[in-house]
Amino acid sequence: MLKRIFLLATLFVSSLSVSAQATKDSTQLRDFYDLALLSGNSYEWLDALSNEVGPRLSGSKGAEKAVEWAKAELDKLGLDKVWLQPVMVPKWERGAPEKAHIEGSDGKIEVPVCALGGSVATPDSGITAEVIEVQGLEDLANYGEAKLKGKIVFYNRPMQADLIQTFSAYGGCVDQRYSGAQEAAKYGAVGVIVRSMNLRMDDFPHTGAMSYGDLPNDKRIPAAAISTNGAALLSKMLKKNDKTQFYLKMNSKNYEDVPSFNVIGELTGSEKPNEFMVIGGHLDSWDLGDGSHDDGAGVVQSMEVLRLMKAANYTPKHSIRVVLFMNEENGLRGGNEYAAVAKKKGENHVFALESDSGGFTPRGFSFDADAANFAQVESWIPLFKPYLIHYFELGGSGADIGPLKTEGIVLAGLRPDSQRYFDYHHASNDTFDAVNKRELELGAATMTSLVYLFDTYGVIPVQNK
Repeated sequence: MLKRIFLLATLFVSSLSVSAQATKDSTQLRDFYDLALLSGNSYEWLDALSNEVGPRLSGSKGAEKAVEWAKAELDKLGLDKVWLQPVMVPKWERGAPEKAHIEGSDGKIEVPVCALGGSVATPDSGITAEVIEVQGLEDLANYGEAKLKGKIVFYNRPMQADLIQTFSAYGGCVDQRYSGAQEAAKYGAVGVIVRSMNLRMDDFPHTGAMSYGDLPNDKRIPAAAISTNGAALLSKMLKKNDKTQFYLKMNSKNYEDVPSFNVIGELTGSEKPNEFMVIGGHLDSWDLGDGSHDDGAGVVQSMEVLRLMKAANYTPKHSIRVVLFMNEENGLRGGNEYAAVAKKKGENHVFALESDSGGFTPRGFSFDADAANFAQVESWIPLFKPYLIHYFELGGSGADIGPLKTEGIVLAGLRPDSQRYFDYHHASNDTFDAVNKRELELGAATMTSLVYLFDTYGVIPVQNK
């Protein structure tokens, strides 16, 4: 009888302890959300990064200015450490605005285009050629060199609109942008035009990275994106006349690699200073807009995580770093360099979180984690439900933190609502006015909450089989 009473008493005390911890966690998350929504700094930071610094393509003056701005702002937070990590990055310039038109029976019809990042220029006079429309890389073989030589290849496979996960729709057609010129050049094409990666019909061409692979310089052909409206018009005209010609003029240029930096700030852990948790976004952006969604939002949200912790008087157990990566857009040099330096120093990274999916309403997170750590995440779902955060799934994290992957580390990516993201992605309308203040702040608080929980409970070590 006494043993039973003792057991019941122990279970009662244990349940009280669990309940008290859950209440503490709930209160701490509420504090983070209150601070972010009532006195947050992410929107003010984004205003400065977008409107004072502006576009930040790797190797540009804008990127240099962004590094200076980010370091100065992190210095103001009173972190334990702030430093610049050198990294060599590619340098590519768009040059004078591109020009393009369709030569139809009723004359020349101008259409919006932009050079893809890394593309060579056209000759000074531009190029004019007949157009062959294809639905993807696999279509090229169906035409062969006889039909493609001397032509402009027009990749017109759209993003699949019935996929609710728009990043899956993007992944289903982005190969034509990245490898389209490389593959078309093998058949003797003189240029490529790629339908913009966009689910909306509009007049904004969307740039993005492309590659020539191992093609020699003299075999490389110019590559441009055309707006979705422009793509629809060109396709319609080709159906009426398959001899329709297209004119394209671009002035882009590639240079030798130049030096740049990742910007890093750290709160040193009070109990486990040699176990590191990273929160990050990429500081570089494409040159058409000001990169507010991609990835200014992720930059300022990551900075805000550390600011919110300090504002809440929270002392982390682990060392927590904000890493603002350089060159995600056209090389991933910053992410690779950070991981290489960490490995060389023997640093033990246990958790990393990336925000690079826009500043829209947060829905939750995706995780690259083992079963035990994902089960722990699922146990935290009730803490997030009051904030309408419900998406917790295995599958992917982020490009810049991907190189950190080792056995035992948990990688995570913030997942905002993605339905409007590709309306702005890599286009000139990716500007500060496209970001909603409240949505941005909710994302920062949501990230802070996840970091707090992993800092509090730790990452579950891999069990040796």
